[in-house]
Amino acid sequence: MFERVFNNPVSRKNRNYKMGGEQNLQYGSGFSGPASWRNFDASPTLLFERLPVIVRLYTKNEARFPEGVKYGDIIKGLPVAPNSYKGVYCSHVLEHLSLNDFRVALSNTYKVLQPGGTLRLVLPDLEHSARQYHSNSSNDAAYSFMRETYLGLESRPHNLKAFVVSWLGNSQHLWMWDYKAITLELLNAGFIEVRRASLGDSLDIKFLEVEDKSRWENCLGVECKKSNPYHFSQ
Repeated sequence: MFERVFNNPVSRKNRNYKMGGEQNLQYGSGFSGPASWRNFDASPTLLFERLPVIVRLYTKNEARFPEGVKYGDIIKGLPVAPNSYKGVYCSHVLEHLSLNDFRVALSNTYKVLQPGGTLRLVLPDLEHSARQYHSNSSNDAAYSFMRETYLGLESRPHNLKAFVVSWLGNSQHLWMWDYKAITLELLNAGFIEVRRASLGDSLDIKFLEVEDKSRWENCLGVECKKSNPYHFSQ
């Protein structure tokens, strides 16, 4: 049910409207590129892979980004029109952003959603990691916490090759979240109806095409909506 689909390119980067009738968008898509979604990723590796000569020589990853995944940076703003998408999804993206960039990302996400549209996100749960650390009485509890949260560096790159590999990887976590903190940020960004989410519990079944069980285990899932000024309760 949760198998990902890898086919069909979406629109060209310089076009800011939907192609093929996509109603949903994901950013930080990685190797997930369902044809019925518009998919973006800001990884330098994606740009690197798309260089005509490099694409034949580059061997960092055995898997390559699907053609349906286009380069797009949620912080700089995605090449889409405002109020365009019914649903937006991001998986393990926001923890890689600084606090200020995180807030810009939420603002830009809000802009691309249609009024009443749904944002679903999943990311590491700081509270879960803290509880695991607190309950671990072993001498290496701190090591486990730092490695599992990606908040520390075991070594720094000391040559150009190591630096490039580290830059392309972009695995460092810059700001971690628990439910209370991220709820406050979402509300401040204008979102409403913020709730904890579980794998596959959205009323919109299209999210099943992008949600990956392994990315939700022991993680924090959240769903919220963009306010709809045209909706009036009875």
